[in-house]
Amino acid sequence: MALRNKDLISIHDLSVGEVALILDVAKKLKRMQKEGVPHRFLEGKTLAMIFSKASTRTRVSFETGFHQLGGHAIYLSDRDSQLGRGEPVRDTARVLSRYVDGIMIRTFSHDSVRELAQYASIPVINGLTDLLHPCQALTDMLTMQEHLQAIKGRKFVYIGDGNNMTHSLMFACAKCGVNMVACCPDKHLPNAEIVKQAQEDAKLTGCSVELESSPQKAAKGADVIYTDTWASMGQEAEHAQRVKELQDYQVNSKLLALARQECIVMHCLPAYRGEEITEEVLEGSHSVVFDEAENRLHVQKAIMALLMGNEKL
Repeated sequence: MALRNKDLISIHDLSVGEVALILDVAKKLKRMQKEGVPHRFLEGKTLAMIFSKASTRTRVSFETGFHQLGGHAIYLSDRDSQLGRGEPVRDTARVLSRYVDGIMIRTFSHDSVRELAQYASIPVINGLTDLLHPCQALTDMLTMQEHLQAIKGRKFVYIGDGNNMTHSLMFACAKCGVNMVACCPDKHLPNAEIVKQAQEDAKLTGCSVELESSPQKAAKGADVIYTDTWASMGQEAEHAQRVKELQDYQVNSKLLALARQECIVMHCLPAYRGEEITEEVLEGSHSVVFDEAENRLHVQKAIMALLMGNEKL
């Protein structure tokens, strides 16, 4: 019951034990789902899902997961809610708190999510902002555990744009004792304050969070190589320039050859083959990308059950 009625805005806010608990419950729920065992821990509950950004994985995994847990999810786009017409976030938070049992929001502004959590009296889950993507990063830790077993002390290498995934992965690796290298060009470095916070978190588990500009140096001896799209939603106008600036940061077979033989390749999707990753690597034997995509369902179910449930898991 340690997480009941709490928010999940950033992995930085979670303790090492809370991160471990989420992953353990995700494994339990995944086993139950695969074995056809009912796990309706949120029977009669309702989740409001607010979307300002388009989504495939986030919407389907949250909506399906909440249904499997016995609850009902309501989809609210900017066209479906007064937020899209300028209603203050604090008003929406207080109104929804009277109607539903939890809120998941996928939007641009991280400040809006923090304000929503401040004024809501029910749990708020960050489904993605321009700053952080915590549910995906927790999913990535589960996927690592499934494929590499013990992950403490492993080398996790992120290559590409220093974006919301980079930030959340730094926090997740730090909480799980995984040594992370964020390899980004100078024009696309991660947020300096988040790097500092992640490095402080890493001291608690005895691992490291480092920056590196050379993909070849970073990839050497990697247990995991991870990448993400070079132009996130809202950056479409910068696409051509970003491709030019990031072209040397492609995950390809030549780079993969520098990693450990059992290295796994991860990508949070959608993937743009021929840009941040090649077709050969994405569809190759090292790729666990679609296992990773599936695990969004199981990790988010764990988060919802822990934050919104009434019984110990």
